[in-house]
Amino acid sequence: MSKSLNECIFPMFPTIQALDVNALEAGEHKFWFAVATDAVGHPQTLPLRVFKGHRPGKRIMITAGIHGDEQNGILTAQQIARDLVGQEIAGCVTIVPAVNLSGIARHSRDFHSAAPDSSSTNLNRVFPGNPQGDDASRFANSLWENLLKPNADLAIDLHSQTSGSAYPLYAFADYRLEDAIRMARLINPDVILDDPGDPGILETVYNRSGIPSITIEVGIGRYTDIEMISRAASGVMNILKAYELLQGEVEPTAKCVEGKEIISVRANQGGFVICHVELMDRVEENQKLATQYNSFGDEVEVYYAPVDATVISHNVESVRAPGSLVVRLIK
Repeated sequence: MSKSLNECIFPMFPTIQALDVNALEAGEHKFWFAVATDAVGHPQTLPLRVFKGHRPGKRIMITAGIHGDEQNGILTAQQIARDLVGQEIAGCVTIVPAVNLSGIARHSRDFHSAAPDSSSTNLNRVFPGNPQGDDASRFANSLWENLLKPNADLAIDLHSQTSGSAYPLYAFADYRLEDAIRMARLINPDVILDDPGDPGILETVYNRSGIPSITIEVGIGRYTDIEMISRAASGVMNILKAYELLQGEVEPTAKCVEGKEIISVRANQGGFVICHVELMDRVEENQKLATQYNSFGDEVEVYYAPVDATVISHNVESVRAPGSLVVRLIK
C-alpha cells in the first residue's frame, strides 16, 4: 500500500533535542533528533534509531554520513539497522545513519552553511565543536554533547573514500587502545591503519574522551558497492556478537594488511590519469602506478611508487587537478 504524501515527507516519530538511552524502555525506538536550526529557523532533524536490550551490556554508537558524498557508509548503517530488527540484544545500539544533511543533499563531502560570510566546512575536522562558533561548529557540538558522547561506551564511524577515488574495506584504529584494535580486526577488513588520530576528527574525539572508537571506510565514494556494504555490515554484527550484545558465533579474524605509514602520490599537474594498479596490489619501489595525459591525449606524466608498499586507494575518475590523489599506499 502506498503512503500518503505527509507520511513520506515527515514520518510522525517523536522529535527530541537530547537522548539518554539509559532511560529508554527496552525495544526499538525511532526519533528525529533536532540537532540545530537552519537559516530560516526550521529544525535540522537527523534520523535516529535505538535498539535497547532487556539485559545490560555495552552501549555502541554507530554514525554515518558525516561526509555527504560517502554514501556506502550510510547504506551500511541502514543495513545494520535492518539486520537488528527483531533481534534479542543486550545493552544498546544507537544508529545515526545520515549526519551531514546539507552535504548529503548536495552529494558533497562538506557541511554547507547558508551564512553569507561562511564557506563549506569539513564536518569531520571540527568535533567536538563549539556552542559559540559558526553553524558547522555549533552543529557538531550539539550532536556531540546531546547525543553521541552521553550514549556510547564504544563507537563506530562509517565512511567511504571521497568522490573520484576508491578504497578497500579499510579500518582506522588507535593501537594504544585495546578495544579499538579488537573492533577493527573483528570487522575483517582488508587493511587497518594504526591511527593515533588528528584533532577535530570524531574518532579522535571519542578516543580522547575515553570511548574507544574506530573509523571504517566502505569502498568507493558516491557510488553504491553492495559487496563492500555487506562486508562492513557483517563486520559490525561480528563486533556486536564479540561484545555479547548479540548471540551467535563470532567469525574468526582473518589476516589483513596492517600498517603505520601512508604515502599519497598526487598529481603534479592537471590532466587525465589512468591507473595501472588495483586495490591491494603489492608494488615495489619505482613500479609504474599511473600515466597522465593532457587534453590532446599526449602523455605528460608518469607516476611511480616511491617505496615498496600496498595500494589502498586510487583514482576512479580520470580528471585530476594538480594535487589530486592518484594512488595511496600503506607501509
